[in-house]
Amino acid sequence: MGRINKATNTTTEERTTLQKEITRFVKIIISLTVTLVLIMLITWLAWLRVDHYDFLNTVGILTNLMSLVVAFIPEGMPMAVALTLSLIARRMRDVRILPKSLATVETLGFVNVICSDKTGTLTENKMSVVSVGFVDKVISETEDRPSAFNDLHRAMVMCNDAFFAAEEVNEEVKAERKIQGNATDAAVLRYTSNLPPANFNCHRVFDLPFNSKNKYAMTYIGGQQTAIIVKGAPDILMDRATSFLSASGRVEPLEKSALTQLIDMQEDWSRQGQRVILLAQRPYEAKNPVGTAQFEEEMLEESQKDLTILGLVGIIDPPRADISHTVAEARRCGARFFMVTGDFRLTAEAIASQIGIFTRRTDRIADFEKKNRFAELETVRDDRLAFIDASVVVEGKELMDLSEAQWDVLCKYEEIVFARTTPEQKLRIVTELRQRGCVVAVTGDGVNDAPALKAANVGVAMLSGSEVAMEAADLILMGDFSSIIEGIRLGRLVFQNLQKVISYLLPAGSWSEDWPVVLNVFFGCPLPLSSFLMIIICCFTDLACCLTLIFEKEEFDLLSLPPRDPKRSHLVNMKLYGQSYLFIGTMETVTAMSMFFYYMWSYAGIPINKMFFAFAHYSDGYFGHTQDELNKFLSTGQCVYFVTLVILQFANLNAVRNKRMSIFQNGPQNNWKLCLGPIISLAIAIFVTEQKGIQNLFGTASVPIKHWLLPIPLAIGLLAMDEIRKLLVRTWPKGPIAKVAW
Repeated sequence: MGRINKATNTTTEERTTLQKEITRFVKIIISLTVTLVLIMLITWLAWLRVDHYDFLNTVGILTNLMSLVVAFIPEGMPMAVALTLSLIARRMRDVRILPKSLATVETLGFVNVICSDKTGTLTENKMSVVSVGFVDKVISETEDRPSAFNDLHRAMVMCNDAFFAAEEVNEEVKAERKIQGNATDAAVLRYTSNLPPANFNCHRVFDLPFNSKNKYAMTYIGGQQTAIIVKGAPDILMDRATSFLSASGRVEPLEKSALTQLIDMQEDWSRQGQRVILLAQRPYEAKNPVGTAQFEEEMLEESQKDLTILGLVGIIDPPRADISHTVAEARRCGARFFMVTGDFRLTAEAIASQIGIFTRRTDRIADFEKKNRFAELETVRDDRLAFIDASVVVEGKELMDLSEAQWDVLCKYEEIVFARTTPEQKLRIVTELRQRGCVVAVTGDGVNDAPALKAANVGVAMLSGSEVAMEAADLILMGDFSSIIEGIRLGRLVFQNLQKVISYLLPAGSWSEDWPVVLNVFFGCPLPLSSFLMIIICCFTDLACCLTLIFEKEEFDLLSLPPRDPKRSHLVNMKLYGQSYLFIGTMETVTAMSMFFYYMWSYAGIPINKMFFAFAHYSDGYFGHTQDELNKFLSTGQCVYFVTLVILQFANLNAVRNKRMSIFQNGPQNNWKLCLGPIISLAIAIFVTEQKGIQNLFGTASVPIKHWLLPIPLAIGLLAMDEIRKLLVRTWPKGPIAKVAW
């Protein structure tokens, strides 16, 4: 427990892929903002402060710079990201997945390796004894038990920590009686409870519980005959035995022929998928007082030599009914499925073959050179989606001797089973995979899985597992193991929907808000959009609409796509910037600017060429207007710009819903919540422009009805342009437009 705790706590917390992506996006936005702010500040210091101070004084430039910061940063994004993750977490809960951290939800979409424990995860953890035998004889259910069975029976009963629950002791249906204890002991207890009652005239004095490091449990019994009874992995205990109990009841030396017979029996049962445990004893009387440290040391030392093998017990733990389909679905979505277990190699291989983890003959580490795997590695090393098309089984004891080159080969195998692994070795496996660029999900339910669960990109525990495993994990499966595939799908949906949210926010909430400030500072034009209206767009009208995008379903089968590369597949990339800024953003900016200048010309009589480089001339007497009239025209024009952006964003909302599909293929009717966003945004826009208190406080103004209606056909035109883009992408999927499309 101490080693496991140390291994678990030495794992450093790392940021999730989503946290890294958000940080990257923030750095890009800050860099652009600071760059433009510096350019504007230098321009003001070198030119405007000298020649046009009356137009843009110190307070004015500071206001503009703050406006630019407001414009560049999409203030509604943090809330949109948080709500998107919350919604997906809620959907995960509906499919019986409990995410402990919202940030981990999206990481599932990147997973390309699933390392799963066997017992209780891939199997039902409902074990039952199916085979019992001595070294020289397998016991059949149809024949009488030999005379030596009494010793084997006693060992199964005494070296066992499981017990029937108190309320179930008198239950008549034995097969349904509840048992407290680990699954292996429970299977042996249920088997012995169906045997005729026996009085062994002994009692337990000292116990050493089973652990994943030693691979055995020990009990010291007292009574008429004191003895040490040991139960555990045959390959561990064979070397400590010097004799065996034959079926006839004679104790015979463990010679080579008997040892071969024992190994053959173990391997035969293991190939059938059985977990094989060996029971042995040693008549022994303790020399030190019970309960002292010397007594414990004596027991530990004496239990490791001169053992007499009593027999073998074969236990079957059936695979979960859904696991074969889950493995197949994991492969379909591009994730390799590995087994990491403490069980015997042949048992692990048998189960792996039954559930589809192994689909071909297996290699061993020694086969790398013989089968030319090193040369094969060079052909797939740089391709993250190409692997060595073979299976390999590796035992824990082999891991510590592997070179870096061998690890490189091993981590590129398509199918892997790790057998007889300790918690430290499981941790090493996860570490080596992650160092080679794999995004690893580890599933497990035991205490010994905790270090690997903690070290993985995503740790997944079973609800039926230990509290230690659930504490170390990032997700908890409360239902079938197959729900992990649904988790991967939802993780990919998070990424897709976040991209849509960001692509929606940037055109109006960033790009179209930047240009009014640029025109004001560099071209001497009266500010087409006030800072207040910028904030309203970012934090209210755009936010109301973008939140409806988090309810979007996948545009296509997300599991048919390969896992994204966290080093290359970014949340915000150049294609998204191109779509948001250069395509949609430019159309929205030009349209909103045109509506602003059209209003100023039609109502104030000021042509567009007189708006540019007006500087301080835009004051009392300009085109025969008083200063109050000019301020009124400008306030109304700013609201026209604002209303135009709000309405254009309704078209953008329908445009970003689909990257490839037409609105006629996947229309708003598939997400009825999509109608709520525009209604709320429109109500906010009307309130901001028409409410007298807002007008007096923030300088807004009523917008003529004509300028509420004119943007509608322009918004339809914007949507039509994006439909043409999608049509070109679908028609020529390898064409130049498809290559730059988001």
